[in-house]
Amino acid sequence: DFVVQGQCQPVEESKLWAEQVPNHANYAGVWYQFALTNNPYQLIDKCVRNEYSFDGKQFEITSTGVTTDGSLLKRQGKAYPSPLGDPHLTIDYENSWAAPYVILDTDYTNFACIYSCHSYNFDYYSDFAFIFTRSPSLADKFVKRCEAAFKSINVDTSRFIKTVQGSSCNYDVQKTL
Repeated sequence: DFVVQGQCQPVEESKLWAEQVPNHANYAGVWYQFALTNNPYQLIDKCVRNEYSFDGKQFEITSTGVTTDGSLLKRQGKAYPSPLGDPHLTIDYENSWAAPYVILDTDYTNFACIYSCHSYNFDYYSDFAFIFTRSPSLADKFVKRCEAAFKSINVDTSRFIKTVQGSSCNYDVQKTL
């Protein structure tokens, strides 16, 4: 279930933000989705490729891949500092709602562990998490590093679903969308 009872897990966002802001330019480039938790707003199911460009203030994001019905899809989005001053990025895709975007861990060259959580009234929340990689595959040591980052904030890593990537994906065609 996407909306569950309880509250968002606490994250030391201020510490992460202070470390990451000077390195935002290093986050730019191509990221492949390695795995994610259930997210009904994720319309692209397989071969997910995200291209982040950074203008010094915000990221422009182009996401491409294959939907559940086998169609190619391209989505545009942005990631920018929280307009409310919270110490994280906000991600905002067309036809979706803006959400917090917390980079729990990254080395900028191999992997990134992303967490987002939105609280609702009456003690309910929705969260989603992603593991991104710079290539269609990811070494086990980086998967373990993301698992440790998610476990440190009590995210159940058994919720992750691996994204289909690799030889069955036509990334060259996706780049032309």
